[in-house]
Amino acid sequence: MLEIVKPMEIEKRSFEIITELLGDRELDPDNAPVIKRVIHTTADFEYADTLRFSEHAVQKGIAALRGGCDIVTDTQMARAGINKTALGRLGGTVHCFMSDPDVAQEAQERGITRAAVSMERAAALARPCIFAIGNAPTALLSLKELMEAGRLAPALVIGVPVGFVNVVESKERIMAAGAPYIVSQGRKGGSNVAAAICNALLYQIAR
Repeated sequence: MLEIVKPMEIEKRSFEIITELLGDRELDPDNAPVIKRVIHTTADFEYADTLRFSEHAVQKGIAALRGGCDIVTDTQMARAGINKTALGRLGGTVHCFMSDPDVAQEAQERGITRAAVSMERAAALARPCIFAIGNAPTALLSLKELMEAGRLAPALVIGVPVGFVNVVESKERIMAAGAPYIVSQGRKGGSNVAAAICNALLYQIAR
C-alpha cells in the first residue's frame, strides 16, 4: 500500500524509515546524522559499516564551517550538490578547479591528473578548507603529499572516491595522513556521497 505523504514531509519520513531499518544498531551520536544522510542519498545501508571517522571529525568539520571555511571538491557534480546557500550564510564558498582550462593544460604538460593540479591550486587559497573528494583517488594522494610538504592543513578531508584504480589505497593513505577525515572504506563512494556529507554537516548549523 502506498504511503500518503505530503511533499514537504517526504524527507522527514525517509529518515524515519532509515532509523527503523537500522533497528537496534547503535551509531555514534555525532556521526549518526552523516551516516543517515549518506544512506538517504544512496539507499545503501552498507555505509553504516564502512564510513570511518577520525576522532571528533564531525565536530571539527562543523567548527570549520562555523568559522567561514571554504569547501573544495574534485567534481562539478559534488559542487552542484552542496547547499551553497547554507554555506554562504556562514561565509564560505565552494571551489572546483577541475574545469579550468589552465588546470587541464598544466596537467597535460606535467603528465599528471587534473585532480592533482586542482589540489595544488586549492593549497594556495587563503582560507581554511574542507576537501570533499568523491571521484579522484589522485586528489587524495595529492592532498597527502601537500600535507607532508607543509603546504596544506585541511580542516577536514572527506575521502569518498568511487572506483577501482588506487581507490582503496588512496583512502587508506589519507586516513594515515594526520588530518581529520571522514572516509568510506572500500570501493564505494561518489560525488553524491561527498556532497551529502558536506550537507549533513551544514544542516546541523543552518538550512
